[in-house]
Amino acid sequence: MLTREHIQTARHFLEVAEGEFAAGDAIQGSEKMWGAAAHAVMAAAQQREWPFGSHGALRSAVRRLSRESGDAALLSGFVAAEKFHANFYHSFMEHDADFELSRLVVHQFVERVLEFFDSRPHMVGGEPAE
Repeated sequence: MLTREHIQTARHFLEVAEGEFAAGDAIQGSEKMWGAAAHAVMAAAQQREWPFGSHGALRSAVRRLSRESGDAALLSGFVAAEKFHANFYHSFMEHDADFELSRLVVHQFVERVLEFFDSRPHMVGGEPAE
């Protein structure tokens, strides 16, 4: 998958997640929230030629992005996304204020990670990523 495809997938999954939540399917909505966050990080990691093929590599990429940007909130955004990932398997999240806040945090996380593409040339393997 190209960097731009990861970006498109991240945005698409955010939209799909909201549709799933609106339809009452918190399990699928949760996994799409995780997918949106994961694809946003994959795009940023791929652009920088960092590993991104495992959950641990994604976590490491977020730490690197946090250091690179000076934005410690990226770490908590990724943790919120991981919570949705776990909810897909264990269905432990309740639809309450914490749930709604977590949704907002993941949306902000994805948008913040994707903002890196507005300020840095899209490069993959030394070539511009369209």
